[in-house]
Amino acid sequence: MLAFAVSENRAVLTQNRRYFIRLHRLQPDDAGIIVCRGENDVTTMAANINQAISPVETLTGELI
Repeated sequence: MLAFAVSENRAVLTQNRRYFIRLHRLQPDDAGIIVCRGENDVTTMAANINQAISPVETLTGELI
């Protein structure tokens, strides 16, 4: 999934925290990885993601 996202210059949004944090450490030149906790309320999850990424100018190479 990460290789595809990199080839398409797309960030990854995942709840698989450990795996993608480890991948980011191995290959930090991705288009960005946003890890989040499992929330049952998608509205809250969306608001949390928006709050986390809003101050960032670009997600390239970022682990949020």
